Amino acid sequence: MLFVYPAIFHKEDESYWVEFPDLKGCNTYGSTIPEAMEMAQEALTGYLLSLLEHGDNIASPSDISAIHAADGFSSLVSCDINQYKDTKAVKKTLTIPSWLNDRAISMGINFSQALQEALLSKIQA
Repeated sequence: MLFVYPAIFHKEDESYWVEFPDLKGCNTYGSTIPEAMEMAQEALTGYLLSLLEHGDNIASPSDISAIHAADGFSSLVSCDINQYKDTKAVKKTLTIPSWLNDRAISMGINFSQALQEALLSKIQA
């Protein structure tokens, strides 16, 4: 699962500290911009994994154009939690109306992918 959130990189002395306005308490720092970005990706990943593991809601990311920083700059930070999370597939049995099944099959829809996308949409709301 790929997540992308806006972050504010604040310059302080010769280093940078990073905050995610949409994710209260998700902060980190780095000595250089590349290091701060790497640390921001790690912080974002850990924060989101923690929310998912505790069953908490994940805030939707803000539009980056609405994020302004007087003492730094804003940037999008992404993370793919699949590399850290148990990605073992789990078989689920579900029931859907026959007409919906027939229509989805005729359109070549991948049922597993469609369910994953729908569930991700629900947990990111």
